Amino acid sequence: MQVKKSRFMGCLASAGLLMGAASSQALAQSDSQAWVSEELSTFVRSGPTDGYRIVGTLNAGEEVEVLEESGDYTRVRGSGGDAVWVLSDELQQTQSAREQLPELEDQVDELTQELDGINDTWEERVSSMRETLEIREQRITELEARNQELESVTDQSRQQVRALEARLDTQEEDLLMRYFMYGGGVAGAGLLVGLIVPHLPRRRKKRDRWF
Repeated sequence: MQVKKSRFMGCLASAGLLMGAASSQALAQSDSQAWVSEELSTFVRSGPTDGYRIVGTLNAGEEVEVLEESGDYTRVRGSGGDAVWVLSDELQQTQSAREQLPELEDQVDELTQELDGINDTWEERVSSMRETLEIREQRITELEARNQELESVTDQSRQQVRALEARLDTQEEDLLMRYFMYGGGVAGAGLLVGLIVPHLPRRRKKRDRWF
């Protein structure tokens, strides 16, 4: 609904700009060009005063060629080719709205199509950006899940390392105790042997008798 409203407002603004541009362009045209005012019809006379007889009418919005001016009247040539006099107040220097309307409608249609194209392009860009954003969000979610998984594996590995270190410390202590016990046993056995050996009876050497 907002898009349609924006399009409508844009078309109105464009039409206003076009009408302003058309008016400016009309003012810049030659002074020999004029248009009959927007009245339904305008009476024309055979001379430049109210005393001359009415010889016909000009249609509202009709384009005429300005020939000369005299007092309140202007001599013009209409589409029929006859030169007649018309009140100057009933002429205008801008193109009539009736003649401007088809051109303005065409320009509004062109602008509407252009706006539709811009809107379609913008919607495609927005859709592409949304798709890209969704892909990035999905990728971020996957990376976060992978990160949590790796953190869990890391914590398990740390716990295993700590358990192995504790077992290694225990084994080292057991090994040291075994070394101490083995060394103590060897030392005790050596001491015991050292104490016993001196008290053992010595065997006498037999004398060799030749007779």
